[in-house]
Amino acid sequence: MAHGHDHGHPGPAGRRDRLLLTLLVTLTVMLADAVGAWLSGSLALLADAGHLLTDAGGLGLALVATVLVERPPSDARTWGFRRAEILGAAVQSALLLAVGVYVLVEAVRRLFQPAPVTSGTMLVFGLAGLIGNGAGILLLAGDRAEGLHLRAAFLDVLNDALASVAVLVAAAVIRVTGWTRADAVVSLVIGALILPRTWRLLREAVDVLMEATPKDVDLAAVRTHLLGVPHVLGVHDLHATTVATGLPVLTAHVVVHDACFRHGDLPAMLDRLQSCLAGHFDVVHSTFQFEPAGHAAHEHQGHG
Repeated sequence: MAHGHDHGHPGPAGRRDRLLLTLLVTLTVMLADAVGAWLSGSLALLADAGHLLTDAGGLGLALVATVLVERPPSDARTWGFRRAEILGAAVQSALLLAVGVYVLVEAVRRLFQPAPVTSGTMLVFGLAGLIGNGAGILLLAGDRAEGLHLRAAFLDVLNDALASVAVLVAAAVIRVTGWTRADAVVSLVIGALILPRTWRLLREAVDVLMEATPKDVDLAAVRTHLLGVPHVLGVHDLHATTVATGLPVLTAHVVVHDACFRHGDLPAMLDRLQSCLAGHFDVVHSTFQFEPAGHAAHEHQGHG
């Protein structure tokens, strides 16, 4: 019997459309910020335009990744293009990290060498940027849990909105007090907004590419659970990695009593082991190699 489940999550086509629309909005706001920076002399607007240019590239990568992950697996790529989202997130976050460092360096320079800024122009273009970024947040909010590339895109737009707020604050301060260093201070704030989240995202993407153990999979606990299954004598070569968001995989060599091979116990043991992982650790993709106790002498050295 087939059961239909509709949890209200947008489909791939809907995510593509939202990403494309957000990309167009981002490019429009970026051009507006660039024009505003040229007219007003504001570093904050220029920094935001540079940030938006990087975000546009990131959104483009996210859009491409969304298309690629739908391609079916093949003998050459057994997981299809599921990891494309991780590659996209890694490139996107690395570029954004570079932009954040540049903004911080330039902002420090402007603190010591302030430049004239037209506050009225800053206000107009800062408000336009905030409206555009708000639209982008609404477009991507529902999709951000669907993958690292979509989470990266949402964080980019959220950072842009916060940067637009900071630009408006700087423009208001300059207009009221004439203190032009507020532009540099806000640029420092924008850099501070960019760097921490970007670093975390880059670290997560690199962990996946380096096949680190997923953070929500405790291998020590997994080993304990597997050893608790009847007839299991030992577990080695235990590895857990992440193929893509929401897709952890685990492999292990499981040493069992020799009699299990003679009595046909292995199919039931396989079901029990896989059910244990799926139920306790939410790992659905698992592969086990059963070995008799005497097989240890044939194993290569250095296995974990």
